[in-house]
Order: sequence, then structure tokens, then C-alpha cells
Amino acid sequence: MIEKKDFYINGKWVSPAKPNDFEVINPSTEEAFAIISLGSAEDADKAINAAKIAFETWRETTKEERLALLEKFDEIYNRRWDEMVEAQSKEMGAPLDFASETHTKMGADICRNNIEILKDFNFEHQFDPKSNNHIRYEPIGVCGLITPWNFPMNQIVLKVIPALAAGCTMILKPSEIAPVSAVLFAEMIDEAGFPAGVFNLVNGNGEVVGNHISGHPSLIRFTTLSYCTFETKGPI
Repeated sequence: MIEKKDFYINGKWVSPAKPNDFEVINPSTEEAFAIISLGSAEDADKAINAAKIAFETWRETTKEERLALLEKFDEIYNRRWDEMVEAQSKEMGAPLDFASETHTKMGADICRNNIEILKDFNFEHQFDPKSNNHIRYEPIGVCGLITPWNFPMNQIVLKVIPALAAGCTMILKPSEIAPVSAVLFAEMIDEAGFPAGVFNLVNGNGEVVGNHISGHPSLIRFTTLSYCTFETKGPI
């Protein structure tokens, strides 16, 4: 039995505020293969506060600094490919080849595509070199990210990687019935060396952690993947 009861908050694996074990079922066998903890509003608040503090410095990092960390994460993801395949296979009941060739590969492709986009993305656009008229894109803030059980790595990478690239910090609540790949993803983020508080993971159900994230006044929540705002200077 796999035990993944801790949450990733402020760069550390921490125990939940209150014990609340939850069995993760492999749909192909209908048997439990892992135990996680369901978090509380208190756990979510710890993660949100960590993300708020980290945002003040992470937002000021350069594109090159973010690229270096994302490249490191990409290398780790590919090196730990088989672990991700096994995690997704068990939590979704998917055949190993499908978990590899579709689910895990989709996460890798999305990550790589975002890295290539970031390389060519300019966060400042100057209209006229003789004037100060320009647009500057800035990270929008702390993001609350909630992902479903189906295609878990697709959904996590689609949300997390663009937010990191834009300079945002975040709290992720994956589906409680397919959380093991998300925990592995958090291990990769930690191994890559992202600063403490930039990425935070709290497992939990929708009624408690999901609702708390959805209604929290400090968090930005998206149905699209827009993580930057922009300011203008001068007439446009």
C-alpha cells in the first residue's frame, strides 16, 4: 500500500492539520492501492499564505530564470517517466501502454510546448523606439488550480506550467480519486528547485478544500489559461 499523506506547502512535505485518511482505488481491480489525506480549510490557508509570500519575489524573476527551472523540471519528468506511467495507470485503471503513450506523453508535450513558447515570448512590447509607449505583461497573482480525475497530468500541466512561466504562484488541488500522479508531480517540482511557496499541493475533496479555494478572495481562478495582466504607458 502506497502512503502519500503529506501535503507540499512552502517547499516542504507537511502533515495535515487534522488526520483524515482516504483510500485511493484502482478502478481496474476495485481495490485500494494508496492512502492519502483529505485536507481542510486550515491546510489550504497555509498553502495560500505561502504562495502569497512567494509571489512577491517570484513575480520579479526573469524569463531566463523561469526557463532554467522549467527546463530542469522537463528533464526530471522525462527521467521519472516510468514512475508517472505507473501512478496514472493505477489511479485511472489505464493500461500501461496507454498511460505512457497518451497520458504521460501528453504532459511531457504540453510542458515542452510551453517552454518553447516562453523562449520567444516578450513580456514588454515597445511601439516606437523613440518613445516610452509600451505594453508590459505582468503575472496576475496567486492562482487556485483544481483538476479532475480524467487525464490528470494533462490538466495539471496545462494549468501549472503556464502559471509558472508567467511568474504566478499557486495552490493545486487535484482530484482526490486520482491524486498519486499529482504528488509525484510535486516531487518533481521540488527536485527541480523551484523556490519555496511558488507551487503548493493540498489534497482534499471538493466540498472542503475545493470550495475553500473557489471562494477565497486572495486567489485568481481561471476557466482559461490567462495568467498575465498588462499595463500600458503612453497613448495607444
